[in-house]
Amino acid sequence: MLVASNRGPVSYTVDEDEGAGSLRARRGGGGLVSGLSAIGSDAHAVWVCAALGDGDREAVRRADGGLLPEGDTGGQRVRMLDIDAAVHADAYNGIANSVLWFVHHMLYQTPLEPVFDAEFRRQWASYEAYNRAFAEALAEEAAEGAAVLVQDYHLCLVPGMLRALRPDLRIGHFSHTPWAPPEYFGLLPDDIREQLMTGMLGADRVAFLTRRWADAFTACCAAVLGPGSLAGTAIGVHGLGADGDFLRARSHEPDVEERMAALRAEIGEGRRTVVRVDRTELSKNIVRGLLAYRQLLQDRPEWRERVVHVAFAYPSRQDLAVYRDYTAAVQRVAEEINSRYGTAGWTPVVLHVKDDFARSLAAYRLADVALVNPIRDGMNLVAKEIPVVSDQGCALVLSREAGAYEELRADAFVVNPYDVLETARALHEALSMPDGERAERSKRLAAAATALPPAQWFLEQLRALRELQSS
Repeated sequence: MLVASNRGPVSYTVDEDEGAGSLRARRGGGGLVSGLSAIGSDAHAVWVCAALGDGDREAVRRADGGLLPEGDTGGQRVRMLDIDAAVHADAYNGIANSVLWFVHHMLYQTPLEPVFDAEFRRQWASYEAYNRAFAEALAEEAAEGAAVLVQDYHLCLVPGMLRALRPDLRIGHFSHTPWAPPEYFGLLPDDIREQLMTGMLGADRVAFLTRRWADAFTACCAAVLGPGSLAGTAIGVHGLGADGDFLRARSHEPDVEERMAALRAEIGEGRRTVVRVDRTELSKNIVRGLLAYRQLLQDRPEWRERVVHVAFAYPSRQDLAVYRDYTAAVQRVAEEINSRYGTAGWTPVVLHVKDDFARSLAAYRLADVALVNPIRDGMNLVAKEIPVVSDQGCALVLSREAGAYEELRADAFVVNPYDVLETARALHEALSMPDGERAERSKRLAAAATALPPAQWFLEQLRALRELQSS
């Protein structure tokens, strides 16, 4: 079997401390890594991914375009593709992150964007070339009748291209994002919509994180390609869960304990915490979350000096101007809240913008309330992780536009992500919840959150694809 994704399970940096030309490999985590590990080495699985930086490209050259050294990859068989850097930048930033991500998360400011001009068409040609490089590599690596699991919006054209090259293969595609409804998907040029749909439908099976996104995809197929277009493709839903065992163990390591002590000092004794951990991704809605917290302090002065908003907003996609501007807006609003309401002994918002996984886990453990209010999100694992890790149990304020809403809504305080007043009221109710009720709700949230952990999630997809092959 094979897995294809833009980012692989290992990345390389040039290590100047070790001398000229020395490379340092860093293995990644996440659902795909643990999922692929779960199938065992006897499956002879191969992971195909893109080289993302100079260190990766040097590693590919040293491997002569073949498999990377297994000592670097934790024993996994990985083939990294040295796609031209300009082509990759156009495909990844120009199309995947600036067009497809914006469409599926419904983020466009439509009076001004999108503009599908000659520059867009030039970048789209790079997206096609990038997908073709993956399809050709997978065709080379795959044994007769192999299963191929293609990942996400970066590689929507791969299934159709691979089907043309290797009709013997069983191909699955999994989308980790939402899928846009037909009306919004219709922003794309007609021929581009058709290419995306036919590319995806080259797979034997197309799967999503929730039924809502799957239904939106089937509606787009009908709208773009007509009824009956799905005849040869099965649709699946697999709600990725949190890795409870890993999170519980990792959150009690010494580096997490150290950061908990530092955070407690920043928060102060006896105060409640509202915790959020996000990338500064436009869809995460961090600014409105801060505005809701400000509204809480304004409307409910009894919470002043009794609560701290621990907000970790880690920079994302800073090579795009709109993301840099958004990160600056997050920092500006946090500073305004602290300036207006802060006192000598109380900082209302503790904001950190430097990524630190151990510190995130420390915040999870200290959380009384988790704030997860995305405009739109494929799943949102933070909503699932905090209840698993929180020491005393936490209340969850959750956007109805998060994929996790379907599984967690029974025990969450559900909000419209655009409604700052409603979100402020939900924060008040969550903070006011009796300790016993909060702990019981948190247990139920944690059980739902870990129902399909990463390894099982991955194996479930593989099993479903193989069952198609045998039926």
